Amino acid sequence: MSETVLIVDDDPVQRRLLDATVRKLGYAPLLAEGGEMALEAVESTRPDELRAVILDLMMPGMDGIEVMQRMRRHGIDVPVIVQTAKGGIETAVAAMRAGAFDFVVKPVSPERLGTAIRNALKVEALEGEQRRKLGKAASEFSFRDMVTRSPAMQRAIQLARKAAASDIPILIEGESGVGKELIARAIRRESARRTKPFVTVNCGAIPDNLVESILFGHEKGAFTGATEKHAGKFVEANTGTLFLDEIGELPLDVQVKLLRAVQEGEVDPVGARGTVKVDIRLISATNRDLLGQVREGRFREDLFYRLNVFPITIPPLRDRREDIPLLVQHFIARFAGTMPGRTITGISSKALDLLSAYDWPGNIRQLENAVFRAVVLCDGEVLTAEEFPQIRAQVEGIESGGPAEQMEAAAPAATAVEPKAEAGPARQPLHPGLLRAIGDDGHVRPLEAVEREVIGLAITFYGGQMSEVARRLRIGRSTLYRKLKEMGLEPAGGRPDKDQDGPTGT
Repeated sequence: MSETVLIVDDDPVQRRLLDATVRKLGYAPLLAEGGEMALEAVESTRPDELRAVILDLMMPGMDGIEVMQRMRRHGIDVPVIVQTAKGGIETAVAAMRAGAFDFVVKPVSPERLGTAIRNALKVEALEGEQRRKLGKAASEFSFRDMVTRSPAMQRAIQLARKAAASDIPILIEGESGVGKELIARAIRRESARRTKPFVTVNCGAIPDNLVESILFGHEKGAFTGATEKHAGKFVEANTGTLFLDEIGELPLDVQVKLLRAVQEGEVDPVGARGTVKVDIRLISATNRDLLGQVREGRFREDLFYRLNVFPITIPPLRDRREDIPLLVQHFIARFAGTMPGRTITGISSKALDLLSAYDWPGNIRQLENAVFRAVVLCDGEVLTAEEFPQIRAQVEGIESGGPAEQMEAAAPAATAVEPKAEAGPARQPLHPGLLRAIGDDGHVRPLEAVEREVIGLAITFYGGQMSEVARRLRIGRSTLYRKLKEMGLEPAGGRPDKDQDGPTGT
């Protein structure tokens, strides 16, 4: 069965042209002449058949931006390629901010459209697999996995470490995408409940009529559709940690029951005759101003103070720009290492300048997605500005005279003085915590060189605490000192006394 591409355009001439082009590219076109018809087509087409949407931005009635917003609200995550005319530059930028995968300028060539569709399908195919891998890694996330040199972020991590030592209720505040759930997971990882359940609930994604049932459970027959007994998230998290994300979205009537659950340590399942005792560690998170909601009467004051015992504020990425190079290299190493055949070793200075100039309203999540897409689409060894069309559209603007490829000539040159190289764009050095596997000669580096670099990095990272270095490298201390001596890295003070050194290694 051919992959379906939905074409949305109010101009019948444009629809016919795009229809012919999409057919020649080997896809099955589905036509819609407006926003309402587009949404009907999306909802009536099987998710595994509809692979991409070509969406005109300027349409009467419902425009392209509203179509995208409604798709996202209904959980329809199909890549959207937006079309813009010469006068639609600002609207096209807004579309990229709304999550459009790519943009094309009318009249679009078959080659440019074909590239956009193929790239969209390529990224979409790998996203599911990548999400599964990252989901497994998230369960083991700890504070040591956090990449930062920002003083504000380091203060937040220090607070979180202190909070992990007790069962005190925690409220994590910060914009969407800053990593509130990862902070919660790291707290749980260093807490006494590290081996117990970690249950997450996105309060903003639950229909109001189901919130109480999902949180506190229900008995069979408690309401229409309750064909089975449901334990509820509080009971699922018993003895462990419950993470309530976007807690500011909870209805007021549910807030009353949540307050009792926090105060008394018991919940009332819907339709049950009695209460159920629970022992949980509660971590809440919000991207809203909860105190402002209290003043407006939309959040209970008593619940706010019960949750806000230990507040932790996570700064947005625009306030910690010094972390952008570190995060970019971290994501490159992670994604390239999980994709067969990828040999991406860095990012050009020009591309890094571009990313550093952007405000990242979606924060680290948006940066992560941008780097993932770039890694998937990159054909070379170094990411360039061309792999970040969405960011370029917003930082540099869209070239109104032609398609996206024509923007290269107008892009500002890198300000840094780059070393001369035989070929290829200048590379941004790796973050010290990331080791290069490929040497300057294009071959895999010798094991001895990599080992020397790892040991040197570990000594610096753990402040010269040799026992901790040996433990983290999983070698005996005798082995560590022998290797240091062989490499000419023996500490100036010499090896500690034998009674301090403990058992010898292998």
